[in-house]
Amino acid sequence: MDIPERKDLRGANLQGADLIEANLRGANLQETDLIEANLEEANLRGANLQGADLIEANLRGANLQRADLRGANLQEANLQGADIFYADLTEANLPGANLQEADLTEAKLEGANLERAKLEGAKLEGANLERTNLERAFLMDAKLEGANLRGAKLEGAHLLEAHLERADLIDADLSKALLINTHLEGADLFKAHLEGTILLGAQLSDANLKGSINLSLDQLSKVKTLYHAKLDDKLLTPLKKKYPALFEVPD
Repeated sequence: MDIPERKDLRGANLQGADLIEANLRGANLQETDLIEANLEEANLRGANLQGADLIEANLRGANLQRADLRGANLQEANLQGADIFYADLTEANLPGANLQEADLTEAKLEGANLERAKLEGAKLEGANLERTNLERAFLMDAKLEGANLRGAKLEGAHLLEAHLERADLIDADLSKALLINTHLEGADLFKAHLEGTILLGAQLSDANLKGSINLSLDQLSKVKTLYHAKLDDKLLTPLKKKYPALFEVPD
């Protein structure tokens, strides 16, 4: 379906509409009802979707580059493989959404709700996830290098083999999160909450763990490396004594 560029569809009722491969580039869809609409592989580049209702919509493979999705409701929406880089999803609602393999590079997700979202293999390099709710989200093998996760809620999140190199995790809540074989090289975890966090095989070379809350000697004894990591003395001294290999140059 080819819809003229800059088409004004503000507030329209498109619930359940068949918009497969539709050309909605630059369209104004502000507060439009797109509940359960089929937008698979649609072109929504630069579209205005502020406050749009996209509950359970199918956006698989859609082009959402630079789209404005501030405050949009994407609960349980399917965005698998969607191209969402540079999009603005500030305070968007995405609980349970499927974002597997989606490209969210440099996207703005500040204050968004991604609770239980499926983000396996998603690209989030340089994304702004400050204060984002990622509780119990699935982020296995997600690419989060250099992402801003300051103050993010990651309680119970699955981050197995995820890439968080140089990520800003200051004051983030990682309580009970699974960080098994996770890459945290150069990450800043100052004042991060780590009660019950599983760090088995985590790579923490050059990471800043000073001031981390509820981080224990037992947790750190199971990581892969602490080479050049910054730690509070109460943890650093006994660790170096009991597990000196953790501070050697990693393989």
